[in-house]
Amino acid sequence: MTDAHLTWPDTAYEAFTGDLTVAVAYLTPAGGAVVTSVSPVGLADRAANQVSFTTSLGFPKKLERILNNPRVALAYHTRTHGFAAHSHYVLAQGKASVDLQPSAQRLAELMDATEPFLGETKHGRVWDWLLREYHQERVFVDVGLERITTWPHLSAHGPATVTGPSWPRHPAGQRPPKNGTTPRIPVSQLARRIAALPHRLLAYEGADGSPVILPVTVTGHDETGLRLGAPPELLPPGGRRAGFLAHAFRPQCVGVSMRTATGWLTVDDGEALYAPHTSVGMAAPPSRTVMTVANGLLAKHGLRRARRNGATAHLHSLAAGVRPGA
Repeated sequence: MTDAHLTWPDTAYEAFTGDLTVAVAYLTPAGGAVVTSVSPVGLADRAANQVSFTTSLGFPKKLERILNNPRVALAYHTRTHGFAAHSHYVLAQGKASVDLQPSAQRLAELMDATEPFLGETKHGRVWDWLLREYHQERVFVDVGLERITTWPHLSAHGPATVTGPSWPRHPAGQRPPKNGTTPRIPVSQLARRIAALPHRLLAYEGADGSPVILPVTVTGHDETGLRLGAPPELLPPGGRRAGFLAHAFRPQCVGVSMRTATGWLTVDDGEALYAPHTSVGMAAPPSRTVMTVANGLLAKHGLRRARRNGATAHLHSLAAGVRPGA
């Protein structure tokens, strides 16, 4: 929750409540950013000045980083298969709080909220057992909004409208990592893997400490990295750590494909080069039944692993304000 209440533009509210898939960025201890996609199923409260999304205790690293640094950003970057009709690109920035133990009422409300976006929930003795952890062990990430920026086009071209504090100047360049800035994975392999994924975004830490997520295009590649295109003047000059996301999805988020990367961004005279250092991906089958089974099994396995290795207890300690060694 933030101290100042923002008057949400109608275009932002429509995107917050209508987009099927959005990009979420959070920061790393080294000053980098990780950007991934989530389906927020319209979880937005205009009166509370808050947007939300859910995740699982089976993904503790994401939650640990958000608990350690609550500044996050959400990019409402595509109207595909959603309910919002306009073509604005909307970037929401704020501070997150994590609800590790949501009430039964909140979980029930989430179930109702998912159906317009993801389809009717499967029920029955076997389905209820299979999906128990997936539905009942959800974690809410609530983002108190501090700034909403909208561009008139999904490409982020055109004049920006800012609600909240003005954008700071571009951040200064960062110190290069000890292992160097050149690619650490084959660039041609990454280019092949993202070729069929139409939505591409880049995230970095802004000058005010909040993540920034911008849409980019891949205009080419060679052994030095991916060559990126972006609206003029939006990418900061110099070098810095940055996260990259390419993804695709079908109606009701069936057949999701996603590739995330971390690496080094260099912007010189308007030319942007992204040298990838790490890359991970996933692809869900284009079958809702198969995907539901996979989600249920992954949630069971991930939660058991997190409990077994102490990750769940660690997250609860962080949420309570207890740091390691304290």
